Amino acid sequence: MVNLASFRLLAGEQRALRGESGCGKTTLLNLIAGLLRPDAGQIRLAGQDLSPLSEAQRDRVRARTLGYVFQSFHLLPGHTCLENVLLGMAFGPGEDRARAAALLERVGLGHRLAHWPRQLSTGQQQRVAVARALANRPQLVLADEPTGNLDRVNAREVLALIRDTCREAGAALLLVSHDPEMLAGFDTVQSFDELNRPEGGT
Repeated sequence: MVNLASFRLLAGEQRALRGESGCGKTTLLNLIAGLLRPDAGQIRLAGQDLSPLSEAQRDRVRARTLGYVFQSFHLLPGHTCLENVLLGMAFGPGEDRARAAALLERVGLGHRLAHWPRQLSTGQQQRVAVARALANRPQLVLADEPTGNLDRVNAREVLALIRDTCREAGAALLLVSHDPEMLAGFDTVQSFDELNRPEGGT
């Protein structure tokens, strides 16, 4: 259950939320992304209240303003790496093959554009998911345990990639994790349990 009095993330800010599995962190991200509707209150993304919008309208707002790095990747198995990134673009400003290829090059997969997800390692699949999340130049990137399925070396590389790319683009980043090593590099780390109280706030 998520019961926040308030939560605000500013443009360009990078913040991490710490909390154990099952405490509601993913639910919070899904509320921010407009994938779930709040029972009460408002979710404002780039100044727009998502609560009264239809599902199709929330989809359009999300495509324009937000990138989401899911813990379980959510790659489409019947599409190549390049196609997975292009499909992410299709819901926003439109497909841009040059940008999609450049993003995959940026994450070290320029030589794997035509590969299927099943032909990639876990770390490589996560890199495709990162490229897809950044494809539409989002104002906000949500990252849900983005290194949870990676070894330490790949985890550090993926986290650095997400943070550096957000910094370069001026995008805000909200990352949730229970991994102390992944949280250590953030200037602002908040406990989800402390936030998730009716009398709490930020």
